[in-house]
Amino acid sequence: MNTPYGAELSDVTVRYGRGKGDAALDGASFTVRPGTITGLLGRNGAGKSTALALLASFRRPTSGTVRVDGADPFENAAVMAGVQLVRESGDVVGDSPVNDTIGYYSGVRPLWDADYAKALLDQFGIDPKKTPDALSRGKQSALGCIIGLASRAPLTVFDESYLGMDAPSRYAFYDALLEDYTQHPRTIIVSSHLIDEVERLFEDVIVLHHGRTVVSETADALRDRAVSLVGPTSAVSKLADGRHTLATRSLGGTTQLTLEGGLDPEDVARARDAGVEVGRVSVQDLFIHLTQESETLKEDAR
Repeated sequence: MNTPYGAELSDVTVRYGRGKGDAALDGASFTVRPGTITGLLGRNGAGKSTALALLASFRRPTSGTVRVDGADPFENAAVMAGVQLVRESGDVVGDSPVNDTIGYYSGVRPLWDADYAKALLDQFGIDPKKTPDALSRGKQSALGCIIGLASRAPLTVFDESYLGMDAPSRYAFYDALLEDYTQHPRTIIVSSHLIDEVERLFEDVIVLHHGRTVVSETADALRDRAVSLVGPTSAVSKLADGRHTLATRSLGGTTQLTLEGGLDPEDVARARDAGVEVGRVSVQDLFIHLTQESETLKEDAR
């Protein structure tokens, strides 16, 4: 039986080079709840891949603690067997048939589902007799995603692993991930820049920025941080009076405002009476705001 793994980073710093060096992670802390799909978001260089490499036991932190299923994962064979990290570059036997790579993972992942792997290879049109090096970039990415799904690992991590796939293939992967997660619960981390495509999957969200944790909470709690108002400019401006505006867009006599915090029921009723549409803000829009705000705070501190 697959018991989902939880994971945690506590005040973790990872430095590259000698001495102080550059910090890929700088005191980062977050918790991945077992049995959830968690989105790990961040701009380029935020420290996402470094954090995931720690969870997969590919490296040790310079300082701080890393726990997977309650234990230090580094050189821990029992924990490592239950963690599958899929990277965009792929961890495959490039010059041997795909079947060799599939055979390797079937031997090191105790919960590997060979029938499911075969079905996914057929679905994504991958010839198991070809070598990964002979596949297109899209099919190479699909092969990595297949390995992640078929591993059924208690902690399965996709680190930008599907960027080479075209849109129909990506959406087929998202659907397969959600279906298999429902039928075979586990802990899944998805690191992505394609936030608008994948945010529907997220139960929890972690945002890293310059090696620090900006957000670590449920996706619903993150969305509740702001509200969107769309309607006649005068009515929208009146509702926004005295509130912190995160973003403004206008076209003709219509304005869309993103406001910090929510609206109480009375304000929602007033908005509707004034012809203003009240909506939730996407994770992507909040991510952009949070990382921009962090940049502003960093500049102000200089």
